Order: sequence, then C-alpha cells, then structure tokens
Amino acid sequence: MNERDSFKSRLGFLLVSAGCAIGIGNVWKFPYVTGEYGGAVFVLFYLLFLVLMGIPVMTMELAVGRASRKSAVKGYAALEKPGSKWHIHGWFCVLGCYLLMMYYTTVSGWMLAYFWKFVNGTFASAKADGVGEVFGAMLASPWEMGFFMAMTVVGGFLVCGLGLQSGVERITKIMMLCLLALIVVLAVHSAFLEGGGPGLSFYLLPDWERAVEAGIGNVASAAMNQAFFTLSLGIAAIEIFGSYMSDDFTLGGEAVRIAMLDTFVAIMAGLIIFPACFAYDVQPDQGPSLIFITLPKIFGHMSMGQLWGSLFFVFMTFASFSTVTAVFENLIASSMDNFGWSRKKAVLLNLAIIFVFSIPCVLGYNVLSGVHFLGDRDVLDSEDFLVSNILLPAGSLIYLLFCTTKWGWGFDKYIAEVNTGRGLKMPLWLKPYFQYVLPVLILVILIRGLV
Repeated sequence: MNERDSFKSRLGFLLVSAGCAIGIGNVWKFPYVTGEYGGAVFVLFYLLFLVLMGIPVMTMELAVGRASRKSAVKGYAALEKPGSKWHIHGWFCVLGCYLLMMYYTTVSGWMLAYFWKFVNGTFASAKADGVGEVFGAMLASPWEMGFFMAMTVVGGFLVCGLGLQSGVERITKIMMLCLLALIVVLAVHSAFLEGGGPGLSFYLLPDWERAVEAGIGNVASAAMNQAFFTLSLGIAAIEIFGSYMSDDFTLGGEAVRIAMLDTFVAIMAGLIIFPACFAYDVQPDQGPSLIFITLPKIFGHMSMGQLWGSLFFVFMTFASFSTVTAVFENLIASSMDNFGWSRKKAVLLNLAIIFVFSIPCVLGYNVLSGVHFLGDRDVLDSEDFLVSNILLPAGSLIYLLFCTTKWGWGFDKYIAEVNTGRGLKMPLWLKPYFQYVLPVLILVILIRGLV
C-alpha cells in the first residue's frame, strides 16, 4: 500500500471513532453503576475523570496514529528514538485486538440473536418466568451461538473488505446515525411510560445520601474506571483512525467530540432503562441479565412490546457491530502494514483467524462450561480480564510514557501534533500533570484491576 487510506469526511472519522468506543458496556454497565452510586453524583465524577484521563489518553493514541500514518507497531517504530523498543508494545496492541474480538464477536452475536427472537415472536409466546429460559437455552446451544457469532464475523469482514471509505466509513456512518436516532426514540418512549417518573428522578437527580452510603471513594473509583474503560484505550483500537485522519482539526477537539458522543449514548441508555424498570417494578440488575432477562420481561408487558424490543436490539446490534468493524479494520491495517499483505488477503486470513479463535468463547457456556482459567473464570471472563484489567490500562500507561517522556517520542513533539489544525488547543502548562499525576491515576486502575 503506497498511499495511506484516509476518511472521506470529518463526520465519518468522528462516527467511526465513536462507534469503536461505543459498545455494550455503555448500555449494560453505565446505567447500573450510575443508579448504584448516587445518580447525578456519579455522572459528575464520571465527566470529571473523562476530562482528566480519558480524553488526554485518547489524544495520545490519535497523535501516534496521525503523526506516523501507520498502525501500532510501525507507528511506534516511526516515532521512537533509534535503538529503542517501544514498538514491542505495538504487538501487544495487536494481541489485545485479537483477544477482544475472541469474545466480543460472541456477545455481539447475542444482540443479533435477540433482535431475531423479538422479530419472530419468541418472546411474545414466552411467559414472564420463561424469559430467563430463552437466554439459558441460547447459551446451551453451541450451534445457535456459533451461527450468530459467524454472522457477526463474516458481516464485519465483508464491511472492511469494501475498503475504508466505501465499507467501514460509509456503513458505520449509516449505523451510527440510525443508532443515535433509535436511542432518542427509545428514551422518549421510556420517559413517557406511566409510573416511569421515579425512575428518571432516581437516575438523574444527585442523591448524596446514596453516594455517601456507597462511600465517596468507591463512587470516585467506579467513575474513574468507567470513564477510562468506556473509550477502549490502550490497544490501539482508536490509534488506527488517527492514521487515517486529516491535519485540519486539533486532536483535543476531536477527542472531546468522540467522548461526548460516547457519553451521550451511555446517558441515554439510562433514560431507556430506569423509567421502564420503575414503571414495571423491576430491579435494574447489573450486567448481561439486565439486557437479556430484565428488559425482555419489561417489553413483554408493554403495549407494542415486540416492536420496542426489536428496536432496542437493533440499537444494541449497531452499538456492538460498530466496535467489531472498527477493531477488524485495525487488524486488517496492521496485517497490511506489518506483512505487506493486500486488503483482500488481510481480510480473508483475519476472518479465518477470528472465526476459529472465537469458537472457545461460544463453547465456554456449553461444551466447555466445566473449563475455568484465571481465578476460576469461564472462557469469556478470562479473555475479558486479560483485555480490560491488564492490556487496556497497561497499554494506556505505555502510550502516556511514550508521549510525555524524553525516552519516548517526547512531550514537545506530542503536543505539537495534538495542536495541529483548527479547534481546541491542549495547553502547555498541563505537562507536569501529564508526566506526574496521570501515570499515577492509570497505575491505580491497573493495580485495582489486578487485585
């Protein structure tokens, strides 16, 4: 590849990058922790840490990508001092993207499966207490899970096979605009449910009593984690899109826009979930059970529940699939940069690799359900632990040190790249904060994750 691919439009870059960041965690984790940790109190802490940690680290990934015009390994190699070994982290980024897709394709497949179940009336015929059984039956069937995982993998690589502009940018733009429209429609519908008002108050009003009861330190810690992990930083998932973007706009301004889109989706997800839970007197539980058991029960009670359930899982499919295509594009670009492959060869070989390595996660709930790894975790949780608790925070710390220390690329070169273009400029007086405070915050997240 002689000439670097580039985005056709700024909107394309923003929506593809936001699509990479917006994922399932925005919907099944953010509303729950917000509710648990004092509503708007948690949101204020979350926004604070997004500004203090998430956005700065995102500018670092984007800066390495844009300055080098290459994917992670070659990006580090182009910018590092001769003889230094920062580029080794690039290979860990590639590994992190593979590991993430080894389980994320299965979870994205669940969203697609549930959309199909709502469309074909599976839940219309299921009794309220049978909704949990539908999820259990899906997990118990390697064929059903394997089929929807395969559809996700093949669909994602088909999009990437069309190229950056014609495939990833064009299709993600459509998906993301539909996602943003859908989430507004769903939130407005939820807000007007009879009996949903207390849910809105529970979610949006600051409840200091609840926050103090949970422990302000715990609230801050949970907000720090959520703000950090929501943007999927540390494995070069965002870096690749920096390598495709123009020099027209500053990276600080673009990072703020991506973070705002990500936060908008997370907050709107709560506007869908809490009024509905309160209207139907259902406890908003954490994690997958919220999406796959609690919400389908609620849709079952609603008038036109089949329609609202179908729309919700279209939205969830778009949220997860936009991440899948973004990370697949990273793997394809890495293969092209590092091994000189054509896009077609990179697509076909990566499709085969991801499909084969996604099978253990599919089987982890049935055939391999007795197999446990790290600290008695099942396959999915083990893979997620390696990515979320080790590779993301450790990778972010390495990007930070690379961009701010004299042994790496150096703060002056990093800040010059960040401030190239029109828009929000990163102030130079932040240098001591980036060099001495931010590494400690990320180290705290890494240690907490390991403990």
